[in-house]
Amino acid sequence: MAVRRTTKSLATKSVELAIAAPQVVAHRVARMAAAGAMPSVRDRREFERMGAEKVAAFSESMTAMAQQAFRANQTLAASMFRTFWSPWTANSAARLGRDVHEAVLDVLDKGMAPVHGRATANAKRLARSKRR
Repeated sequence: MAVRRTTKSLATKSVELAIAAPQVVAHRVARMAAAGAMPSVRDRREFERMGAEKVAAFSESMTAMAQQAFRANQTLAASMFRTFWSPWTANSAARLGRDVHEAVLDVLDKGMAPVHGRATANAKRLARSKRR
């Protein structure tokens, strides 16, 4: 059984996101605690940035998932029609099951990309700023 690149990249992105997100949260919470009631201009910029980034990342994620789901629905409809018109074809139901599985993974992969990209970039950026 061949492993698709999408499955591997989705698993890799999930692990990277699971590592990066807590690092970013820890850094920002510590920064908020250190800033106290009077955050500096740099701190305020970072706090505004984190809100705007979340909105943008999740908006991009939802859009990408909706577009991929639309494409997947077209592909799955064609696959179902093929199965309906040729039920005697070997493994037609299994092929349909694989198509559904691949479609779900593709939608998840598209949705994960913007969130993963921002979280890993923030983890790297915030780790650099901590060293200064």
